[in-house]
Amino acid sequence: MTSMTSTRRVVTVGVDTHSDTHHAAVIDDVGRPLADAGFPTTPAGYRQLLAWAGEHGDVAAFGVEGTGAYGAALARHLRAAGQTVIEVDRPDRRTRRQRGKSDPIDASAAAAAVLSGAAAGTPKTRDGRVEAIRTLRVARRSAIKGRTQAINQLKAVVLTGPTELRQTLGGQSTRQLLATCRRLRVTECLVEAADPVTAATKLTLRRLARRIAALTEEIDELDADLQPLVTATAPALMAVYGVGTEVAAQLLVTAGDNPDRLRSEAAFAQLCGTAPLPASSGRTTRHRLNRGGDRHANYALHIIALVRLSSHQPTQAYAARRRAEGLSNLEIIRCLKRYIAREIHHVMTA
Repeated sequence: MTSMTSTRRVVTVGVDTHSDTHHAAVIDDVGRPLADAGFPTTPAGYRQLLAWAGEHGDVAAFGVEGTGAYGAALARHLRAAGQTVIEVDRPDRRTRRQRGKSDPIDASAAAAAVLSGAAAGTPKTRDGRVEAIRTLRVARRSAIKGRTQAINQLKAVVLTGPTELRQTLGGQSTRQLLATCRRLRVTECLVEAADPVTAATKLTLRRLARRIAALTEEIDELDADLQPLVTATAPALMAVYGVGTEVAAQLLVTAGDNPDRLRSEAAFAQLCGTAPLPASSGRTTRHRLNRGGDRHANYALHIIALVRLSSHQPTQAYAARRRAEGLSNLEIIRCLKRYIAREIHHVMTA
């Protein structure tokens, strides 16, 4: 009796992604290049890439660069087709200096990284509620940045404006200043005004104040959209002490729609930049704050730590005990953020 075994070779595909075209390269199970080709960034192009890869053998995995940017749509298409997708970092400058830079070279390097195990990260799926939260936060972050910029500009105009106007508006809080500037009126034409500088300054202040009011209204509307969405997505996360809507939204975006892609709570801590780094020398044994990882997630954990230090009795008792042991405030916060990262990971994956 003879056994039937597949004679098709196993291949790995690497993809160098761009806005208009993706370049793919195929290598065999020992790393030998087999073929490379370019495909348009359209649904038809994605289908062509998948069929072309299958012509060279059984695809073990696709290594895709930029799964959160140019390669996001391709990664979704490949996952929907049942393919394994691995997130590949772009080659560093040292590697590019040694090997050169071209689309085929980058695609082959992506495939080689997957084959060797150097690239093993699972990309975010970006197809659920968390992706909706991330999209809304793009608009919110932009509105906050624009409002902050407009407030700074308004205060600068007041500071450098005519003396009489500066004395009238000086000493007011930001809220009072905005309310006053929105009510400023200019009754004469700028061309015919006796003091065109004062008239132009009033117009500028009024328009900036109205822009700030419009952006504030937009931020409030976005918060109203985000709050029920975040609560419905992760009610257990919202119940954690010190976690609000904005903090929860950031932590969800960091983990993605598939938080199970994070192998352990230590991997989540590393992603958030809260894993302790040794900084010992001689007789000194200590750890320092990690300055890597997702800094937005790190800031979210920092907010939780500060809230707990101000009003959470167990956290205050812990801080007092560690302070008595000789730890500085920065070291205590670093320890707290590490503990909080473990708690958050457990809540999101449970």
